[in-house]
Amino acid sequence: MKYIRALLSLLVAGGLTYLLNQPLGPAPALGPFFSPFTGFWQNDEAPQKASSSELKLQGLKGEVIVKYDDNGVPHIFAENDADLFFAQGYIIARDRLWQMDFYTRVTSGRLSEVMGPLALDFDRYNRRLQLPEGAAKLAEAFMKDPDSKLVAESYSAGINAYIEQVEYKDLAIEFKILGYRPEAWSPLKTALVEMLMRKDMNARSDDYRMSNTLAVHGEEVVKDLFPDYPIEESPIIPKGTKWTFTPVAVPKVPEMLKASVAARLDIESENPGIGSNNWAVHGSRTSTGLPLLSNDPHLGLSLPSIWYQMQLVSPTVNVYGVCVPGWPGIGIGFNKDIAWGMTNVGSDVFDFYQIKFKDKTQKEYQHDGQWRPVTMKINEFRVKGEAKTVLDTVRYTHHGPVLYSDGQTPFMGDLPVGHALTWIGPVAVGNSLKALYMINRAKNYDDYRAIMPYLASPAFNVVFASNQNDVAITSAGQLPLKWKEQGKFVLDGANPAHDWRDWIPVEQNPYVKNPARGYVSSANQFPADPSYPYYLGWKFAPGERGIRINERLEKMTQATIDSLRLLQNDNFNVEARRVLPDLLKILEKDSSSKVNPAYQILANWNLRNDPEELGPTIFERWVKELRLAIWDDDFPSTDKKAPMMLPTRDRTWALLQKQPDSKWFDDKRTPKKTETAADIVRSTFAAAIDSLIDKHGRINDESWAWGKAKSTDIKHLVPLFKSFSRMDVINGGGANIVNATTEGGHGPSWRMVVQLDKTWPKAFGLYPGGQSGNPGSRLYDNMIDRWAKGELNELVFLKSKEENHPKIISTLKLGK
Repeated sequence: MKYIRALLSLLVAGGLTYLLNQPLGPAPALGPFFSPFTGFWQNDEAPQKASSSELKLQGLKGEVIVKYDDNGVPHIFAENDADLFFAQGYIIARDRLWQMDFYTRVTSGRLSEVMGPLALDFDRYNRRLQLPEGAAKLAEAFMKDPDSKLVAESYSAGINAYIEQVEYKDLAIEFKILGYRPEAWSPLKTALVEMLMRKDMNARSDDYRMSNTLAVHGEEVVKDLFPDYPIEESPIIPKGTKWTFTPVAVPKVPEMLKASVAARLDIESENPGIGSNNWAVHGSRTSTGLPLLSNDPHLGLSLPSIWYQMQLVSPTVNVYGVCVPGWPGIGIGFNKDIAWGMTNVGSDVFDFYQIKFKDKTQKEYQHDGQWRPVTMKINEFRVKGEAKTVLDTVRYTHHGPVLYSDGQTPFMGDLPVGHALTWIGPVAVGNSLKALYMINRAKNYDDYRAIMPYLASPAFNVVFASNQNDVAITSAGQLPLKWKEQGKFVLDGANPAHDWRDWIPVEQNPYVKNPARGYVSSANQFPADPSYPYYLGWKFAPGERGIRINERLEKMTQATIDSLRLLQNDNFNVEARRVLPDLLKILEKDSSSKVNPAYQILANWNLRNDPEELGPTIFERWVKELRLAIWDDDFPSTDKKAPMMLPTRDRTWALLQKQPDSKWFDDKRTPKKTETAADIVRSTFAAAIDSLIDKHGRINDESWAWGKAKSTDIKHLVPLFKSFSRMDVINGGGANIVNATTEGGHGPSWRMVVQLDKTWPKAFGLYPGGQSGNPGSRLYDNMIDRWAKGELNELVFLKSKEENHPKIISTLKLGK
């Protein structure tokens, strides 16, 4: 009997062991996950201590010294470039491997392999955007150039050296929760990371909304309410700058397609939170006599952060800055002689084409009077927890993929059906690794300009400063040569005049060096005034940030590092300055509005979106409701059948101030009454206050304070992992403020200020996160609180590996 009991015990134990080591649908195998020796317990990291250690790695040619400072920043010293990029890949994989893997799964459309069916539609969409095809072209370009080939291959080898030696217990917690192990890295995966940036920066469109608007209201209304250049603007290249080149011929404007496009649209449209600021001040306006440079790219804030700080040193380079995990080199940073930064240009590079198929089979489509064949492609998806692969058929025209065909389920609702997509992502090639390799080693302005042919997409406003006292800015990247308003509306897929045909010569992209005003700057606004001979788009980021930055830079004569840090955190509300006085004049004439305590708060407001102020809580809510109330009856933006664009804020405030009797203020949904501008101002003020009381209670200094009412959420890359997020971070600013922090979790993802010097620069920087990707580490989110306060860390820029700096706390020696 005892043998039977022993046998039963063995069978039960064996069965449990088997079950605990099997994934439960999309959930991980519970055995290894809960193991005290290898499971998630191992991710609870002990406090960092000063130490020295040594590792042997196959693939290195010589010795590499990695010095860590007290902020977890590695300073890598290598004897040659191959070892430098090998070490960069190895070191960053130790801190951020899961994040890197996640990025590549997103852009390759393979997230459902580890997350299950909930990610399948997202994967389908990313494949249809041709992100994998674009990455393949990029990787091919990397391999054609000796420098970028060395960078890509050495970096991959370093990551793979870590993957090959890492034990399960040391894997990131996300690998354990999702129940999978990392795959080998390759140059293709680096290219996939770049495609993620292209998508984030460029994959948005207003074409459909504008086409619906044109179809309903006609050309005159569109021309009046949706002009191609704002009324108030401060373009990146100063007004009046003379263009010194002879422009190439611009295509003639063909007959427009006046399609009524009835389709709900979920493609990302205007998002004022996505943007960036950068500027450089010439030495003639600084306290040292040499330039200062500042950059704060605004992106979706996340944990782990999109940025990682590093110093890279070899016989050919000594550079410091931030990089995107998975993308080698330093993306934004400085060296001994120069500094550089980037903002998104935001030109119109995402166009839809209406396709006329020959018949229901959709095997041919019309173009230039001919019927051309449609190419079919089948995407295959492996889905975690599903026994069979999922197939997805996509039709291709010469314009690009038909994003969704009849009978297919669009991503997040009803994306346009039967329309082809041409966008910059899979079309432009360039060689970003070559550009980064060159700018990291640049010594002067000529070196800076030499990188421009290699920058393709996303197009960046690349700001520059050198210790030879040059400052400059260039809207760099491949920009399609378009006729005026090409892509403002849906294009005609049958008309060859609507095709993308050529590019603006790269040397004729907007740029300026050492302008007379003594500084250069950008905030995603229009690159140039209407004198620029090429069409780049009709709508860029609203001009308020650029206007404010330039106003403050104009007054700086002895600028310091702190002058620029304070400007990065500027909370002044330019929109309120423009429109609030007129709004208050209207309220003054209304007794019920004037006795409202909210009126006095606005009347006494200093126009700053500081965290403790109540004014911005009221103003931001009010103008949002006001704009919607003015336009939504005539331009319904949420109509599921035919959504339209709302006229811009710039045009709305001009109408309110200069044409208060305009017909557009009448709400056609109330036929028995004719509303005026004053009526809408008063009614929306009352409605906004009611909404705020409903949300925050009666007016009080605590819950109505802007910092608390807005707050900022910094979520984990997988929002389902809420405990790995930092929610309700209190800070000031706002979507159209220089300090562009938003409730939705966008904002300055890296703040950097560099003071150039003839001998050695001084620099400060900080991002809202931490160097480690491990939620159990103190370095996971240690910089967020200082970021919220607008503080910066002094960056440890070592001259050599022998330098004895007090902030260096540990050394890692890598050898073959």
